Amino acid sequence: MKRSKILLAGTVASLAFANMAHAERGTDGDLKILFWQAVSTMNPYLSGGTKEIYAASMVIEPLARYDEKGVLQPWLVTEIPTLENGGVSKDMKSITWKIKPGIKWSDGSAFTADDVVFTWQYCTAPDGGCAQKAQFEGISSVEALDPLTVKVSFSEPKYYPYGALTGAQQPILQKAQFKDCMGAKAPGCTSANFSPIGTGPFVVKEFKPNDVITFTANPNFRDPAKPAFATATLKGGGDAASAARAVLETGEYDYGWNMQVEPEVLATMMQAGKGKLETAFGTQVERIVINWTNPDPKLGDKRSTVEGGKHPALSDPAVRRALSLAIDRDIIDEAGYGEAGKPTCNIVPAPDAYVSTTNDSWCLKQDIDAANKLLDDAGWKKGGDGIRAKDGVKLSFLYQTSTNSVRQGTQALVKDWWSQIGVDAELRNVSASVFFGGDPASPDTFQKFYADVEMYTNNFDGTDPERYLAEWLCNKIPSPANGWQGQNIPRYCNPEYDKIVNELAKTADLGKRAELAKKANDLLTTEGAHIPLIHRGQISSRSVTLQGVKMTGWDSELWNVADWSRKK
Repeated sequence: MKRSKILLAGTVASLAFANMAHAERGTDGDLKILFWQAVSTMNPYLSGGTKEIYAASMVIEPLARYDEKGVLQPWLVTEIPTLENGGVSKDMKSITWKIKPGIKWSDGSAFTADDVVFTWQYCTAPDGGCAQKAQFEGISSVEALDPLTVKVSFSEPKYYPYGALTGAQQPILQKAQFKDCMGAKAPGCTSANFSPIGTGPFVVKEFKPNDVITFTANPNFRDPAKPAFATATLKGGGDAASAARAVLETGEYDYGWNMQVEPEVLATMMQAGKGKLETAFGTQVERIVINWTNPDPKLGDKRSTVEGGKHPALSDPAVRRALSLAIDRDIIDEAGYGEAGKPTCNIVPAPDAYVSTTNDSWCLKQDIDAANKLLDDAGWKKGGDGIRAKDGVKLSFLYQTSTNSVRQGTQALVKDWWSQIGVDAELRNVSASVFFGGDPASPDTFQKFYADVEMYTNNFDGTDPERYLAEWLCNKIPSPANGWQGQNIPRYCNPEYDKIVNELAKTADLGKRAELAKKANDLLTTEGAHIPLIHRGQISSRSVTLQGVKMTGWDSELWNVADWSRKK
């Protein structure tokens, strides 16, 4: 296969793109959106939480983004660069983006290449805590060749050059607004972080952290007929069941995100006829993350850091493997997900070309006997209380997750299964707005990981896993030095893994790329950086009167909110 065709695979199948037609901007009143996980910031570079990324996507946008089919679409640029159109250099060491003429920021100023360059500088600034830094791996420079042309250069040939500045995780920030918010100053820029100036269809009118965001239509949006809604209200908080009810039963809201609710409960709500479910399978995986470092509070500032040392029990690979063997993924799926989930042992569950089966033979089916034998052979002996111990260290773990009925149900199941192998679990749940909030001062964020194990869902934009797999590189571990940002949550570090991911970045052949991605994926599961549980479909709810929703599992669910309208 020629390199030009490789670049097109999984990205630009077609640039034709059908949008809903609106009579006039602002004619459909207020769009009411409900996130049961409340939003804590409108700057996704300061939070790895999906809720922040999705909310921000209504205001700030990337150069290109993935549609409902996973195809990369030009957004703020004229076309997707390829070898054929000259946008990708023949040596594969640069990609050049052409910005659409006439795009304005919501304050009326011109959107230019300098803003794109600045966004890269912002995320890679020294002493900064950019949650999306892994997305810029391998970039040597970003240059403005002229006001409408941006050149991204790579330190080595990049055979999938579309990773940076695309997808909801990497929107462009306005240089004028954020220029004094670099590095360690970034979290303190409250006004900018809460109300970013954007190019998207909406503008933040008022932001109340962990509560509600009110938006108005962007008067300078590039399509004068959009958005159809004059205002939007994004309410946060509550729980998934009440959010589902507010759309499906009572009709109070137009759209409800993340219906992580038991299947039978949703089926009952649907009988009211007020709403419908929108589902898309992308790359979301519900997983239990294992802390490879010591979370003991006695360690002070070194708690859950590499400097604080290895975990006294979870550093044993036999313990990590036994915890996974004890879990019945089929029961978790049946109880909490139904048709919207399927058991998995992979952190990269899609597309099909990247799906590994290496760990399925030992991981997919529960084996309590094998787990017990593994711990017996490793010298972990049961005491009078039934809990195993070795050298004075007990297998007793703090197991945390966000507050949600499905997750608390999963916790209860896992606690019971672990008790059958002599492992005790203290269950803890934290408000989702706090858990995923990214506040460096909070002890309860998933990034800070002041627990032994924790459970949540994560995913990646688009269809190529290279930049996602880079999140587990040794230099992406959260710590006080980087404001607890970085997506290597388990604090996993393996030079062999780094080598595989670095080779992936240099590989053009699609078959070889898939082979390397599977190797990286397999290491994460085999070594126990995490315990994958369920490949989740994204389920959200919408009113029967809401039109134009194109559910995607590859980008923000609100990616085409400019095209939404209300049925008359």
